[in-house]
Amino acid sequence: MKAIIFVIAIMVFMTTISVTEDVKQKLLEVASELQIKLGHRVDLNEALRFLVDQREKNPQLLEEACKPVAGAKEAIEELQEERKLDETRLERKISRRHQRID
Repeated sequence: MKAIIFVIAIMVFMTTISVTEDVKQKLLEVASELQIKLGHRVDLNEALRFLVDQREKNPQLLEEACKPVAGAKEAIEELQEERKLDETRLERKISRRHQRID
């Protein structure tokens, strides 16, 4: 009876989260690596807890991952220029179609 109440209590306090298929796959990889390392079954909750704990132990890791990469400014400028060229080409196509219709 106590076990049933415990299971119901756990179910009440659990939350469902949505992740994309690629994130789920990576999380399963983390769980399997932990399972090999720890020698016991590891669920996704434990894998998430491990990742969160790692971040708390090393907060600089997140900062490092969020730093701009070298050449990012130039890449953004190049993308903006390409976008302008795309818009110019599109305007020409649209204007040609309007000329044919008229």
